[in-house]
Amino acid sequence: MANWSNPDGSTVAARNSGADASRAAGDRSSWSNRRAMRSDRMEEQARASSVRGPASAGCSPTTRHAMSMTGAKPRLITARHVRWRSPANTLPPPEPWARLSRFMAESVRTGPPVVTLRNAFARPYDGAIAAARTCYSPRVVTADEVTPGQRDSIGPLTFAAGHHTVYQHAHFEFGLENVSRQFVWSFLHSHPFYNSEQSSQRFVRLDQISAFVPEGLEPVARQVYEEGIAAAWAVYRSLSQILKEDTSKILSDLRHLGPNASEKRRKKVAREAEKKAIELARYVIPVAAFTSMVHTISGIVLHRLHRMMRTGDAPTESVRVVSAMVARVEELDPDFFHRVGDAPLGEGEIVESRLPRSSAGGEALAARVDAQLGSRTSLLVDYTPHGEQTTAEAVRTVLGTTPEALPDDDALERVLNPGLNRYRLETLQLSVHSPLTRALHHASYTFLKRLSHTADSQDQRHRLVPASRPLMTLADTVGPDYVTPPLIAANARAHELYVAAMEQAWVAKNRLLDMGVPLESALYLLPNAKALRFHETGSLLYLAHKWVMRTCFNAQEEIYRASMDELDQVRALHPRLARHMGPPCVLRAGRVTPTCTEGEHFCGVPVWRSFPHVERRI
Repeated sequence: MANWSNPDGSTVAARNSGADASRAAGDRSSWSNRRAMRSDRMEEQARASSVRGPASAGCSPTTRHAMSMTGAKPRLITARHVRWRSPANTLPPPEPWARLSRFMAESVRTGPPVVTLRNAFARPYDGAIAAARTCYSPRVVTADEVTPGQRDSIGPLTFAAGHHTVYQHAHFEFGLENVSRQFVWSFLHSHPFYNSEQSSQRFVRLDQISAFVPEGLEPVARQVYEEGIAAAWAVYRSLSQILKEDTSKILSDLRHLGPNASEKRRKKVAREAEKKAIELARYVIPVAAFTSMVHTISGIVLHRLHRMMRTGDAPTESVRVVSAMVARVEELDPDFFHRVGDAPLGEGEIVESRLPRSSAGGEALAARVDAQLGSRTSLLVDYTPHGEQTTAEAVRTVLGTTPEALPDDDALERVLNPGLNRYRLETLQLSVHSPLTRALHHASYTFLKRLSHTADSQDQRHRLVPASRPLMTLADTVGPDYVTPPLIAANARAHELYVAAMEQAWVAKNRLLDMGVPLESALYLLPNAKALRFHETGSLLYLAHKWVMRTCFNAQEEIYRASMDELDQVRALHPRLARHMGPPCVLRAGRVTPTCTEGEHFCGVPVWRSFPHVERRI
């Protein structure tokens, strides 16, 4: 079980399935037993719903957690209170629950994906044919020179033969709205060949309940689904308020906000504190939550996405979004898909869909990986054995010299020391274009990691440090399995609320499964905090860039912890390769100004003075 350090020095279990670490490490089999009894309970629920009437239909007599919005401790409330209606001659419910009920009664805004083509090549198909002709011409052939016969012959010939680079020149810039974060993580960002600018849950407050709702849900199942979404949003709002006090105190201390501070500085810290609070609160938001983005891909990537759109954990949504993307391109240039391309693979052709499924696979995998990780978020499990020597030899090969003229220590300093290799001080990331720095390709490292869904959605953006991420539909757990941020764990009031929200999410997901809802649809109810376990491999060249960006105190906290774990282990194994690793301020200190590249977003801590022996408080 991975642990994080609290600001007070204590440790907090990173995976909790109950109110404390002992519950987190509790018997997973109890959840399996509870699931086995659900089919019997469904008949009882159906009978009860016919007695209670439509207002409470689908609400089981089993207990669910509901949380006070005013600071009172979370309390167990039966599910029938979710749609509380006051019968005649009775008192209304207590005020805290009435306030929560108002949030939960809010409708979930949903709708089909909105896909627009913002920018594109005017004639992508003719451009591909012209590029193909250029290969056999002494000059550059233009799209205007392409003939009807060449469209009929060269296009299909190149595509069928696998000469697909000609379809990579044309790029399409899409605007995507009403797409879920589950779809983005599972499909859209699961490969390296794209560019996205996505709305951030870390810094954008989620005022409106806006999420993906699967089509075809029966009324009772849809009620369970939408109430699960609304309940999570209610907890998000409550946590945002509770945690703002903690984030404000820490930031006021870091910013040295004394009694004589100006109103302008106070407002600035208050805004920052609010952003930090919603960054933490977002962990309870379901992965069904809608997001929006600008997304750019090449023509050949769109063909690949079209072919593979039924893969991943969200195939139904993927089909809708990718089909809309293809439709926008066909409106621009029908030939780009009508003349070339392979049809989408059918459900029976998806390799992963035919793999055997284990009823206890998720629990077994989680227990095994967590035992391996121990107290770490990221564990080094494989590496280039002679990484230092191989890298030094690669440097000498580039520079055309010998070990006698350039010993290993000097060769490694030449490529890694920012004082000698100035490219490492650039914010433009020039390493891959540097003949010298490319020597870092030859040492690689593989890590076993455990991150939340929301953290991994950011971690996967380091596309040249790829990972084999899990299929959630194959690694599902019956019981709660999630990551708890340290500041939430350190606040008893927030932690109780958080734990209750986690348990409620899994209860709702399991109820949908009992109703016959496909796992693909039920998984949308799981929170951003859902734990994911996977292997990740990168060369030192790309890991060095990642560690520079992610050991900064402004980086997302989980990824910061993982990166610090990774550096700690590489430093012990290959100290000469890790000697000049750290955030931008560490590399730049004493060499170039400004020391910190974050401008007014400076974290307030002179990390460069003691890195890696630093304490991150928020």
